[in-house]
Amino acid sequence: MKKLIVLFMLMVSGIMLAQTEPIKVVFDVTSSNPDVHRTAAKHLRLMAEAYPQSEFELVIYSGAYKMVDRKSSVAGETLTDIVKRNNVDIVICEQTMKRHKMTMDNLIPGVGSVPDGIYEIIMKQKEGWGYIKEAQ
Repeated sequence: MKKLIVLFMLMVSGIMLAQTEPIKVVFDVTSSNPDVHRTAAKHLRLMAEAYPQSEFELVIYSGAYKMVDRKSSVAGETLTDIVKRNNVDIVICEQTMKRHKMTMDNLIPGVGSVPDGIYEIIMKQKEGWGYIKEAQ
């Protein structure tokens, strides 16, 4: 709930005070909870639309792998649309894919992969990206 309030405040402040410079934000999703998947996809879409000059990356690993499974994702429609934006990347950890016997053909079109999801997030933070953990 706190995260939703913080996100809402960020979006309201962004509307009230024009964005002065682009931002870079990495979203971290590990939960297997479909509600978290829906909410994370919605947050990503809203931020990408509100800040088109900014960059966003959604990193999926661990129990969240179904979020990008083309046959079972509850957020598939939103992700299919949002991944087409120039300012959004959606990636899944290759170790997670291997553990769940997934291939690139199993993923929503446009979703990429990274060798290690945690390493990807750490490197983004090292480069100055903001961090949002999507959880229950």
